[in-house]
Amino acid sequence: MARKTKAEAAATREALLEAAEEVFFAKGVARTSLEQIARHAGLTRGAVYWHFKNKGDLFMALVERVRMPFQSLMDEVDKADKQLSPLESIRLACHAGLIRLEQPSYQRVLSILLHRCEFFSDINPLEMQDKIGTECFEEMLAVFQLAEQQQLLRADISPIVATRLMQSMLGGLFHDWLRNPEAYSIRERGGEMINHMILMMHR
Repeated sequence: MARKTKAEAAATREALLEAAEEVFFAKGVARTSLEQIARHAGLTRGAVYWHFKNKGDLFMALVERVRMPFQSLMDEVDKADKQLSPLESIRLACHAGLIRLEQPSYQRVLSILLHRCEFFSDINPLEMQDKIGTECFEEMLAVFQLAEQQQLLRADISPIVATRLMQSMLGGLFHDWLRNPEAYSIRERGGEMINHMILMMHR
């Protein structure tokens, strides 16, 4: 058999990730086998092991594909307007995150991580959530600290409290919306909540 080109290998990996997303969402992670994912992708189990060590490795790759580091959202909005204040950058970065969440792939993978993934051999969903949450907290805190230095943050709200307030509000919003995404637009409802939160924090 001829060796696959890089493009073919990348296409195979992408097909496996798409299949894993669909099967994990339908069945849950613990009840899904690599054999089922391979069949759903029209491939062999050997193809799965060529690209991923195990189910945990595959699941991590799936999460990484849609992960939204807060700093990357900040870079995105700051690139569009370098004159933004720190609080306005946070507001717009959070809005950008909500827009991505309404994309089907982001919605499904985060729903799998939060609601369809149990502790299973090499998969620890709480550890993954903690890692993502800690990274987001530290990156958001740095911007709130900058807002404090520029005297934009209310004197009675510290950067740590501001970060906790924003992250707790967003976390609750994500969990509630992912239980029933058809109930409302997270971009509209969440955007309104973000706007009010920033307004309440502003000096």
